[in-house]
Amino acid sequence: MTLSLTHVHGDRITVAHQATGTELFAYVYRPEAPWEAPKPYLHPIRTLGGALVTDYRPNDHRWHKGLQLTASHLSGQNLWGGNTYVHGEGYLALPERIGSMDHVGFDEVSARPDGVVIAERLTWHPYDGSLWAEEERRIEVRADAEAGSWSLTWSSAVTNRRSEPLRFGSPTTTGRPAAGYTGLFWRGPRAFRDGHAFTADADSAERDLMGDQAPWLAYCGEHDGRDGHATVVFEHAPGNDHTGAKGTHPAHWFVRTDPFAAVAPSFAFHEELVLDPGEELARRYRVHVADGAWDRAAVTAHLERHPW
Repeated sequence: MTLSLTHVHGDRITVAHQATGTELFAYVYRPEAPWEAPKPYLHPIRTLGGALVTDYRPNDHRWHKGLQLTASHLSGQNLWGGNTYVHGEGYLALPERIGSMDHVGFDEVSARPDGVVIAERLTWHPYDGSLWAEEERRIEVRADAEAGSWSLTWSSAVTNRRSEPLRFGSPTTTGRPAAGYTGLFWRGPRAFRDGHAFTADADSAERDLMGDQAPWLAYCGEHDGRDGHATVVFEHAPGNDHTGAKGTHPAHWFVRTDPFAAVAPSFAFHEELVLDPGEELARRYRVHVADGAWDRAAVTAHLERHPW
């Protein structure tokens, strides 16, 4: 078996690559500081070679934690963490708007011959603790030692349990330009600042990719403390272009290389996504973590070998 897992109940699940002895990531579901909108997250995430590709509680945004599913503006609440953007006033400390995504239980935690599966149930809450949504989350992990990479598939189905619509938004839908972050969010390590982000059609060396639409986006950064680079490739499934009672909402990329490395396939970049009572929002993503500086040809070839 290539991958193994260790479960410290009530705290975290650690997944390791047996051949190299590398701990690939820890899935931490223990609640943390209320101000940071408690929610499960993956950190540290490492390449097969052991290089770190995530940051945790950086001094500029303490609520940035590796890789996590977020909701920055949700019907007036903030399940992202930290200050809340208010149009015309900027970012304000509004603790009465900070919510949480709470672990309920695991339906499966297993290491199989073909990989690892973590299936979890969560509930989403505003500040007052009432139930706003239920989520079924599934994380599947596969290693590709020949390619020097491993991949993580993240599937989430969020069901509105309110008696009124849930409105998913972002700072941009509230009035701040080019700040459409919400959804699955990755914060890269400090060393990855000024890295190289690119899609099949464009790259950050030529223009700003913020708000672009593309099936995948890759981010290549150079390490501190050791020689070499790593490449993290983010994909969103074709079915992620949500069509519901209130219309279609295609995914747009939130991506920064400065002042820090960050990527999110935002589901509410320019317009709010409205989820009616009882309606389900389903999203599926893949994240490929590779040693080395992959170029467009390498990413394309890898994704062709590993279709959805």
